Amino acid sequence: MCGIVGYVGAKPVVSVLLDGLKRLEYRGYDSAGLAVVADGQLELRRASGKLYNLEAVIQRAPLTGSYGIGHTRWATHGRPTEENAHPHRDASGRVVVVHNGIIENYLSLKRALEREGHTFVTQTDTEVIAHLIGKYWQAGLGLADAVRQAIAELSGMFALAVISADEPDVIVAARFGPPVIVGLGQGENFVASDVTAILQHTREVVFLEDGQVAVVRPSEVTFTDFAGRPVTPPVQRVTWDPVLAEKGGFKHFMLKEIHEQPHAIRETLAGRVSLDEGRVYLDPTDIPDADWQAFTRLVIPACGTSWHAALVGKVLIEELARLPVEVDYASEFRYRNPLLDERTLVVVITQSGETADTLAALREAKQRGCHTFAICNVPGSMAAREAHGVLLTHAGPEISVASTKAFTSQIVALYLLALHLGQCRGTLSPTAVMKHVEQLLALPVKLEAALEQDAAIAELSREFFRASDFLYLGRGVNFPIALEGALKLKEISYIHAEGFPAGEMKHGPNALIDERLPVVMVMPREVGHAASELRYEKTLSNLQEVKARDGRVIAIVTEGDTEAAGLAEYVIPIPATSELLSAVLAVVPLQLLAYHIAVRRGCDVDQPRNLAKSVTVE
Repeated sequence: MCGIVGYVGAKPVVSVLLDGLKRLEYRGYDSAGLAVVADGQLELRRASGKLYNLEAVIQRAPLTGSYGIGHTRWATHGRPTEENAHPHRDASGRVVVVHNGIIENYLSLKRALEREGHTFVTQTDTEVIAHLIGKYWQAGLGLADAVRQAIAELSGMFALAVISADEPDVIVAARFGPPVIVGLGQGENFVASDVTAILQHTREVVFLEDGQVAVVRPSEVTFTDFAGRPVTPPVQRVTWDPVLAEKGGFKHFMLKEIHEQPHAIRETLAGRVSLDEGRVYLDPTDIPDADWQAFTRLVIPACGTSWHAALVGKVLIEELARLPVEVDYASEFRYRNPLLDERTLVVVITQSGETADTLAALREAKQRGCHTFAICNVPGSMAAREAHGVLLTHAGPEISVASTKAFTSQIVALYLLALHLGQCRGTLSPTAVMKHVEQLLALPVKLEAALEQDAAIAELSREFFRASDFLYLGRGVNFPIALEGALKLKEISYIHAEGFPAGEMKHGPNALIDERLPVVMVMPREVGHAASELRYEKTLSNLQEVKARDGRVIAIVTEGDTEAAGLAEYVIPIPATSELLSAVLAVVPLQLLAYHIAVRRGCDVDQPRNLAKSVTVE
């Protein structure tokens, strides 16, 4: 569920598709495939693993054509096998689809189609789309109308490219959520999920809006809405160099990566949760099932932002799996003779998988006979290779030094680990796991809603970009988010910032408060959850303490909260969710606040002074 490329024109279609897919490799994937049509014959080539596997398949069984579509996929529904790789066929084998996104109602659609006599050969939601389009196409509709009819029945997010062997030189593309770009050429046209795939061929592009369909032919492209009404989206000329093209039109990589968080979370969840069974599936590990049940303690060494994710993970694991967790700075871990044994699971967290201190902690744990587990973002990295088990976050490359999407993906990965431990240890029933999975699957849409505060936060930054100090406060799972918010601000704006548990205010931090000090209070609530309500009331009291000392309060609250809004100078609402997941939503406005303050201060947002993306030396 990652990259789409389509081409119709006079060039050798296979080479165009493969080249485009290679330019999308940086996004990550676990299988690839393409479909082309020549002389009315539709042919597919697919392979699991990297693109060189697909190239080897094509070398053994060459193909040519005048138009086609290609795809690189992260597994969502179904394992990363050749069978589950895109493109997918309809029942007739004459229509194929590639798809980014997740179809939430695919099970009900699949069962309805099966009752009509359709037979499915994969575990994917995409095959359901192909069969649905094929159903309407075989009923006599043209390909574009069949696509429109089918997508009217889909719930979820999707970017589609569709071709048929019986409608020559036509690609139909549609968007609702994930990006779709149409590239305009001379006697040729393109479809892609990212402009980097086609920039070497054309700089004239159309970015489809949600709810739009493009019918792409060599000599023309027509655009409609989902109802078939003509629309005229603007044509844009891309003047970016290749590096800027990777930014997707955002001013900085950091801002792009903040806005990529819904996609990163979807990718991290993909293929790992089952609503049918109420289960979580980790990637294969060398840790026996019996050992998952036998662990008596977890230790999580990490650095920087990953250490903050570990603090959130401690709350998640102790709450859901009832297993004690110790969080340690990786730079301190191996120097203090830690207490470890064979019943201790050591979980290291590192975005790059190459962080020197974290790798040293991993190796120390292995030498002492511990099982080790890595959460990281880079397949093939040292941590991924050396640990007994790994959970890849699939957030895609994170280029900005200040981590954003890797952080929230790490929290989601830790949530999955907590659920897995809970189901192994019997502290969570399948019904309980299912409820957590439902909340996780709803998270990307809520993140998108939280990102709608971007413009308001940019305006808010005008009030505070000249501040010399900030204070961040939170309780429970949101205390680490206060720490992370303070870290983001100091990393990229060079403003001194500190994070504290809100309950520690009377033990020192109150001395800092005056009319010049901005105080960011992270205080979402889960209505009806007794412990969450108690923490909220206590934090509300802390807010009143700050106001009594003339501090300037920015409150991160749950939508509809009128109590905090009546006291805070500024309020930033986030969508309602469970308390355990509130951390993922609450950090988004803190990331945006840090970003916009840094921009106003003229700082180098993506490459702040004295910092590196991956700390590979001690």
